[in-house]
Amino acid sequence: CKILRCNSEYVAATLNLRGATRNAAFCNALRSYSHCTRKTARTCRGDLAYHSAVHGIEDLMIQNNCSREGPTSPPRPRLPAPNHQGFESLDICNYEKSFLYKHGQPPSYQHCAAFGDPHIRTFHDDFHTCRVEGSWPLLDNDYLFVQATSSPVAKGSNATVTSKLTIIFKNMKECIDQKVYQAEIDNLPAAFEDGSVNGGERPGGSSLAIRERSPGRHVEIRADYIGTTIAVRQAGRQLSFSIRAAEEVARAFTEEQDLQLCVGGCPRSQRISRSERRRGRLPADTARALCKERLPVEDVYFQSCVFDVVTSGDANFTMAAHGALEDARVFLPDAEKLHIFQ
Repeated sequence: CKILRCNSEYVAATLNLRGATRNAAFCNALRSYSHCTRKTARTCRGDLAYHSAVHGIEDLMIQNNCSREGPTSPPRPRLPAPNHQGFESLDICNYEKSFLYKHGQPPSYQHCAAFGDPHIRTFHDDFHTCRVEGSWPLLDNDYLFVQATSSPVAKGSNATVTSKLTIIFKNMKECIDQKVYQAEIDNLPAAFEDGSVNGGERPGGSSLAIRERSPGRHVEIRADYIGTTIAVRQAGRQLSFSIRAAEEVARAFTEEQDLQLCVGGCPRSQRISRSERRRGRLPADTARALCKERLPVEDVYFQSCVFDVVTSGDANFTMAAHGALEDARVFLPDAEKLHIFQ
């Protein structure tokens, strides 16, 4: 599959377009790009980069009123790449750059989080508290699979917390080998399961990287090839998960992949009302005072904190809600959506 060659020829042809003839030259370059992708259609049929390019060309032709028939750009002489990590390979593994080339604007992003008892903030800013026990998929799309395993917070308790997280970054031909990250309580590694800290030997291997922000407490995984950043934290005896994902990536799933807590929230039968009067292990006033210290705004993060501290009797839940709020502050594309009030 030679889609990378088509991409780099298009970028080279449009890089320095200026002046009155820009639009005609741009249409010529798009027609050349389209012709190049058609020539490689058979060998690239199962390639994600190929399908992205085909859709991108279609959109750009419509936006720029380009006709399908007409002159094309003359082929440019190709300089030999100094090594296997040439510009074209690395560029396809930078989602933001690649999106900007194709669409002329930066991508949109969405945020999801799972923390505490557990509470789910979905990509659509819905907020649910769940009674889920066992393993549930947070995400299941063409690029990522994330599963959270919940266990009772204490023996005989109705409250559950996330005790294990499994994150699979699916193989992407030009960029990364498949990588699996697993975290459990008291085991928050700063490496993938195979001991590596990046996407492997491929030209864009460095477009997936993991780093420790706070030893044993906070790990960040950057997947630049899909415009995605993930934070995994441990607070007390529970794990939390936060993600900022490119909208196109978050939506890349089929009807069969319909159960994703980040997309649809908790199934209706698994939802709990945070306002229910519950027999707790701590008085509500005590819980409110503890939560207020870290969460001065009485939004859903504060409500979740009170619910968790009352139910579990564990003041560490204040750190879980605070960590989720801090991740949202960094990850949310729209700061006005930071606080949700219900």
